[in-house]
Amino acid sequence: MKKVLSIILAAGLALGAVGCTSSKGGDTGKAKDDKTIVIGLSPVPHKEIVEAAKPILEKEGYKVEIKEFTDYVLPNTALADKELDANFFQHVPFLKKTVEEKGLKLTYTVKVHLEPLGFYSKKIKDVNDIKNGAEIAIPNDPTNGSRALRLLETKGIIKLKDGEIVSKLDIVENPKNIKITELDAPQLPRALADVEGAVINTNFALEGKLDPLKDALIIEAKDSPYANVLAVREDNKDSEKIKALSKALNSPEVKKFIEEKYKGVILPSF
Repeated sequence: MKKVLSIILAAGLALGAVGCTSSKGGDTGKAKDDKTIVIGLSPVPHKEIVEAAKPILEKEGYKVEIKEFTDYVLPNTALADKELDANFFQHVPFLKKTVEEKGLKLTYTVKVHLEPLGFYSKKIKDVNDIKNGAEIAIPNDPTNGSRALRLLETKGIIKLKDGEIVSKLDIVENPKNIKITELDAPQLPRALADVEGAVINTNFALEGKLDPLKDALIIEAKDSPYANVLAVREDNKDSEKIKALSKALNSPEVKKFIEEKYKGVILPSF
């Protein structure tokens, strides 16, 4: 009987040891996860900027996992669903509008860079040459659409009502009877062959092999408020890895990279 009790006791202790080991392993796994940063972003220039920040984070023991998106909807949905720790593709007005419309609990930590919006054409060399009844394409999301219309307004092509968010319905003067066509932002470079011109976000212009400094007939002023930001959830904005990511994206190394890589096409916002 004593031998039997000894065997049962030994087995119990062994199981207890295994249980402790598993629990410890789970904690280790969790700690490991906390050192992995999953970020969703647009390919250009956001991925390039994050790649420049990666060595800083790696020195602090973080692994950066990049997920690329080519639209303006899924990155915020994925962030809200906790598929991402952060995303980096949008400016503040777009983020605020999305939060209001969809009720997402998202915010941002730091501003990183500005991508001036530009008007491009393959048919004319000067905005004064825009023909009567010409078709101009703009982004179809409210904030970038508003930016695009305001950019056209700076050259007297149209005149708009007052307001932060405007649409083609808010055009009050249109001397050349311009037709405004709204398209998904990524499609705009490809649409240039079919329209008189298009107002294009710099990231998609660069992907379409357009040079904003050389090819844009109109370009946004450098004091534009539409800086691109690091978006996060409200429940993780104070986490250590988000603090580390924010610091790295606002580092002197990243600022130097933006200035040297893009030479004024894209500007640091910090």
